[in-house]
Amino acid sequence: MTDALADDYLSAGFSGRLGFGQRPALVVIDFCRAYLDPKSPLYADVEDARASSERILDAARSAGIPIAHTRVEFQPDGADGGVFFRKVDALRCFVRGNPLGEYGEGLTPIDGETIVTKQYASGFFGTSLASMLTSRGIDTLIHTGVSTSGCVRATAVDACQYGFIPIVVREAVGDRDDAIHESNLFDLDAKYADVVGEADVISYLAGPASS
Repeated sequence: MTDALADDYLSAGFSGRLGFGQRPALVVIDFCRAYLDPKSPLYADVEDARASSERILDAARSAGIPIAHTRVEFQPDGADGGVFFRKVDALRCFVRGNPLGEYGEGLTPIDGETIVTKQYASGFFGTSLASMLTSRGIDTLIHTGVSTSGCVRATAVDACQYGFIPIVVREAVGDRDDAIHESNLFDLDAKYADVVGEADVISYLAGPASS
């Protein structure tokens, strides 16, 4: 996005900063083999985002904050995916038992981390994610994963709507097209979330978030 466009949004009252809260959690969104295997219809060439997500995950574990992993899974006929499953044929990658639904390298949940299984874009829709975060007093939700224009965006918008500060880690999210990725990051940062660099998030997790 151009500096002129950024200035136009800022002057119109968009792109304010929320800042980090006091009680963060991390959500790793749908980072599975479907986006990493070149033979998959959902392949997005997001290895750099996977590596960044792994670093953020390691920092979150060191900080001892709550961690949730979202995953998509459909019954064999896709009926629990409704219109979404009918609209996007590539979602057949996530039919129960398909190895493309397995976690990406370095991103497998460990004991004590929450697994949220979903059928739609947002990690909040039809799941217990919001109630889990609320019960733990969380005020800030750090987002990594895929895809920027899809499940990351939907989850970040819902995080805002549920009253959590959405932090989207720029290097740790990815999409199949750079232009769509950047456009969605710009729009999220303008309206719903703070898009923050990996180094700043890791610094935050090593500081107040770990105390």
